[in-house]
Amino acid sequence: MADFHWHWPKKIDRPLIERAFTLDFIAEARNFILMGANGVGKTMMAKNLAHQALLAGYSVWFRSAPDLLADLGAAHSPHARRRKLKLLARPHLLAIDEVGYLSYDSQAADLLYEIVNLRYERRSLLLTTNRAFKDWNTVFPNSTVISTLLDRLTHHADVTLIEGQSYRVRESEQEAAARTKKH
Repeated sequence: MADFHWHWPKKIDRPLIERAFTLDFIAEARNFILMGANGVGKTMMAKNLAHQALLAGYSVWFRSAPDLLADLGAAHSPHARRRKLKLLARPHLLAIDEVGYLSYDSQAADLLYEIVNLRYERRSLLLTTNRAFKDWNTVFPNSTVISTLLDRLTHHADVTLIEGQSYRVRESEQEAAARTKKH
């Protein structure tokens, strides 16, 4: 985070993000949600928060939503799925990256709901998403649990929106300009 360009995003709640790095939200079993377009630094911040939590002695799991939901969906039996869900309930902080980048079926929404429900008011979730909550029905079409999932996910949560252009796009443009200037 030392190299993060706080002035780059058009909108960012720096005090809220800096407060998250005190890790109080973990001690309080609250959730922290980073929302914004691709390339604004959500994953980098989530990884830094997870690393800070590890250094502070907390147990942490960091998974992308596609990997996590595919792993749970591939469980060969209800017993195997329950065992995997129990594992996901254990760490002090479960970081789920990239919710919303892919579309899922209603089973995936049910699985994500089970994760949120198991951890609700017990353990913290750190989640990154590129979709506003009102658009989650397009990520999980035909799901009946989205409103309940979001209700529990956001009940004890700090949600921050980061708006701006992608850092990767910016760096690509700068590199292209440097190559053009060089020639």
